[in-house]
Amino acid sequence: MSLLNRVHLNGLRAVETVARLGSLAAAAGELNVSASAVSQQIKRTEKQLGQALFERTPGGLVPTEFGALFTARLGAGFRELAQAVAMADEASQCTLVVSVAPAFASKWLLPRLSRHFARHPNVLLRIDASGRVADLDHSDIDVGIRMGDGKWPGVRAELLLAQEVFPVCTPSIAARLHSIEDLAQTCAITDERSMISWDSWFAAAGVSPVTFLKGARFTDPMLCLESAIAGHGVMLAWQLLTADALADGRLVAPFGVRAESGLGYWMVTSATKGESRKVRDFKAWIREEIEATMAKFRTLDSAA
Repeated sequence: MSLLNRVHLNGLRAVETVARLGSLAAAAGELNVSASAVSQQIKRTEKQLGQALFERTPGGLVPTEFGALFTARLGAGFRELAQAVAMADEASQCTLVVSVAPAFASKWLLPRLSRHFARHPNVLLRIDASGRVADLDHSDIDVGIRMGDGKWPGVRAELLLAQEVFPVCTPSIAARLHSIEDLAQTCAITDERSMISWDSWFAAAGVSPVTFLKGARFTDPMLCLESAIAGHGVMLAWQLLTADALADGRLVAPFGVRAESGLGYWMVTSATKGESRKVRDFKAWIREEIEATMAKFRTLDSAA
């Protein structure tokens, strides 16, 4: 075993601090321990090294000749350590970790991130794309975006957008849908894990539910969306998932009826931690992007 492995770091810190500050009392104050504890750490370190580092004089501890050389090297070493820790802290301060569901990340957030990079070039975004509910108090995640009713314990939840649901399909399929009853001649694309259902949309449209032809079933909304774009049938969708496909004409909403789902996209942060500037900036940016998206929806509605 090397000598370094036998010397405790706390003892080395005590030695360096006393040499730098000149007294046990001052070192104790910086290290937030008692003066006797500092003294014991120094004695233990001297024993581990086999060398006296300080002379005990009526005026206090005075570095020996060896101690002066040793503590000078220690000081340089601790300064290097402090700089390394500061680098890690700086990286943490400049990294924003956002937890989002994969569908939201892929179909809405990702195409817009370049504008966040341009506005906040010193902030590195790390996207944690996962379906799990993140623990904001015991992880490095700064902010989460969740879909639901906003009633999650232990977080601050701010509504980003109430979710409205509506059918979408390709223009070629929409051309065959002259009335809602014509949906009975189309295939429904189904997300087996979805929290939304067709019943609320039929109720909003004021018609009785129709029975669809059997269509593709998936366990992921992204696959449902891609299936709809491929022309496999009609999907019950919501604003942010389909925003870009509707804007560029790959999909259309054939009936112009939207139903409230009782759900929404919410921005969540820890209820116990303060909000950093990078989180506040991200919140402001994402609200602007959602407003821009909804402005496009209003344009589509007026053109329909």
